[in-house]
Amino acid sequence: MENVIIIGSGPAGLTAAIYTARAQLNPLVIEGLQPGGQLTTTTGVENWPGFVEGIDGPVLMETMKKQAARFGTRFLSAQVQQADLTTDPITLTAGGETHTTRSLIIATGATARLLGLDAEKALMGRGVSACATCDGFFFRGKHVLVVGGGDTAMEEAIYLSGLASRVTVVHRRDELRAEKIMQERAFAHDNITFMWDSVIEDILDVGQKTVNGVMIKNVKTGEITRHDCDGVFMALGHVPNTALFAGQLPCDPQGFILTVKGTATSVPGVFAAGDVADPVYKQAVTAAGTGCMAALDVEHYLQSL
Repeated sequence: MENVIIIGSGPAGLTAAIYTARAQLNPLVIEGLQPGGQLTTTTGVENWPGFVEGIDGPVLMETMKKQAARFGTRFLSAQVQQADLTTDPITLTAGGETHTTRSLIIATGATARLLGLDAEKALMGRGVSACATCDGFFFRGKHVLVVGGGDTAMEEAIYLSGLASRVTVVHRRDELRAEKIMQERAFAHDNITFMWDSVIEDILDVGQKTVNGVMIKNVKTGEITRHDCDGVFMALGHVPNTALFAGQLPCDPQGFILTVKGTATSVPGVFAAGDVADPVYKQAVTAAGTGCMAALDVEHYLQSL
């Protein structure tokens, strides 16, 4: 019987681990398919406090893991195949074994919607990004593309317009899906242009390990042309990793877990931290903050039993 199991090993999960371990709760972290979370795909993190020159994402996450381990956190390199939140204690199946716990912190994060291109994965963190707030600083004075036509795309484009010399929005339709006010704000920026009826067929150049252009197809004419650029931002939204808990936890229309007080969910003993419950900010530092909150909430919950 565990006091607390933490599912996920990104900033939220590892911060929760540090706090619960220091509270002598002997936490077990089930790392999942991507140990370290989304930051492991980022080559440079410059907005994490405390590092003047920035720090590589994988290095930051490995350091956090070592810090959590120092206080007694245990790690299981596995994926949770099944979770039953209706039982008391809570029951999980991971790595072919059954685990029971008095409390659970869900820190499974969210996955950015991507186009599904091989080059997209190969160049992620090397010119391809899914977060303008995270990576826009690296493209000051450069030409970047934003893929999408919804509110997320307009927010990203507007943010990037203050950093990049030119922002081109690539959208498969001839009109935007974003709210009217978001469209008007984007149209008002002189350095934001729009490429309508267009989709990205490929991103260049994997061989150079950096983005220097894209191949774009006009969906009406079928014509494919090359367009030079320095970066590509995917602004197609995020999918929270909540399929494991379908039907067991209330979620918003996008699938993000709803919390009722702090990080508590509607199920006693179950807490949610990080991007899995955050449809707005989706930053590493805010994820870490809610990881801390979840740990403190767990401690109070266990004391009340």
